[in-house]
Amino acid sequence: MRIISLNLNGIRSATTKGLFPWLEKQDADIICMQELKAQAPDMTREMLQPDGLYGYFHYAEKKGYSGVGIYSKRQPDAIIEGLGMPDIDAEGRYIEAQYGNLSVVSLYLPSGSSGEERQTVKFSVMERFLPRLMELKASGREVVICGDWNIAHCEIDLKNWRGNRKNSGFLPEERAWMTRIFSELGWIDVYRRLHPDTTDECYTWWSNRGQAWAKNVGWRIDYQVATPTIAGKAVSTSIYKTERFSDHAPLIVDYDL
Repeated sequence: MRIISLNLNGIRSATTKGLFPWLEKQDADIICMQELKAQAPDMTREMLQPDGLYGYFHYAEKKGYSGVGIYSKRQPDAIIEGLGMPDIDAEGRYIEAQYGNLSVVSLYLPSGSSGEERQTVKFSVMERFLPRLMELKASGREVVICGDWNIAHCEIDLKNWRGNRKNSGFLPEERAWMTRIFSELGWIDVYRRLHPDTTDECYTWWSNRGQAWAKNVGWRIDYQVATPTIAGKAVSTSIYKTERFSDHAPLIVDYDL
């Protein structure tokens, strides 16, 4: 089973950069997308239902903002849109597809980089998302949460870690929250299970400022976070950088089920 996670930074923009021909070649079972930056009226037939795939979306209320989606080779048994928290759901940050005993989630946690107000929102979402993570872990289901978590967990997860210790995405409180998810709640960081020590190769996002992409001054903020049993079935993972559809790179994981 191949699962891909990708922050599109706008599905319309990614479409013009060759997203769908590339997806077709991947033969993925499930593709989790974040930052659609579109509403239903903006979506073309290809975006709604690419050849051989079913599409499911949770749009933000604000135009050209946020939004998550899932493409799936087979129809899920159920789709859950949102977390049942109106302010978070208005920003289109969570969609879950259920297949038997497996749940696959596309998640887009807020960025706090635009200022204190949004960082406060980010902390609030993190605090309220934790009980959902506990529920999912305790449900007995196998779960894979794909997405842009907007947090680099460890020093090896970003190039300039020393200079970013007071910046959103690498704050001590954010990193401690991620540590709690892995150490206390028992979730598994699938990429790190397979590649515990990679640094320069692990990045999934590069700022548009300066020459971040050219110099590989990146961050690893896109994850597949899974329950232990299915995480243990991950056999390979890669970050695709040959083509660029977005300021993020696709994170691909193959699970041997």
